[in-house]
Amino acid sequence: MVAPYWLELGAPVDHFPDVALALREPDGLLAVGGDLSPERILAAYRQGIFPWYSEDQPILWWSPDPRAVLFPEQLKISRSLRKVLKKGLFSITIDQAFPRVIEGCAAPRKGEEGTWITAEMALAYRRLHERGAAHSVECWEGEELVGGLYGVALGKVFFGESMFSHRSDASKVAFVHLVQLLQQWGYELIDCQVTTRHLASLGAVTVPRQQFVQMLRRLCEQEPAEESWGACKGNQ
Repeated sequence: MVAPYWLELGAPVDHFPDVALALREPDGLLAVGGDLSPERILAAYRQGIFPWYSEDQPILWWSPDPRAVLFPEQLKISRSLRKVLKKGLFSITIDQAFPRVIEGCAAPRKGEEGTWITAEMALAYRRLHERGAAHSVECWEGEELVGGLYGVALGKVFFGESMFSHRSDASKVAFVHLVQLLQQWGYELIDCQVTTRHLASLGAVTVPRQQFVQMLRRLCEQEPAEESWGACKGNQ
């Protein structure tokens, strides 16, 4: 098997190999090493690359082919989810509890051991949040945080990272609110990384990696509406 590219710690932050060189098995593994500085992570996203690794591994960088995405205008809301939304069981906030959302996403899932959101990863995304690049959507039942998601915003692209749910449909409700806001703000693309049944039910599709990268080159350089994020904190 061909080994992935090794990133030296002192390498320029945007110094990644061409995504076309990513391995097919495991699908999308492109590079190993480097660091999780905010600059390197943002440079990676702009090129269609993201970090994903376990506690006992070095930093691994991925660019799978095809890529799972959701175009905001193609959001699917099932009849049952519409009923949940109509009942107003949950309240939604933006960027009000980013560290707690990270903790919720990092907690082991039922039937699973460990997590890919290591302490190092959590710290890296908290730093991105402090810089205004990473954002969270929180789903509350009364005063209790019962679901949410987080990701990174660049230009007119939102790069989804992870979501969690402690109540049925809580993460879906958070996602629907996010997509509707992104559409209002002029965002054109949501990166879902890899396909899951959960995301497919909400309208996610796959596109060839080359097409995805081409979209990034155009959309990451554009600006969303001025009222996005900072003007939208608090209850929605």
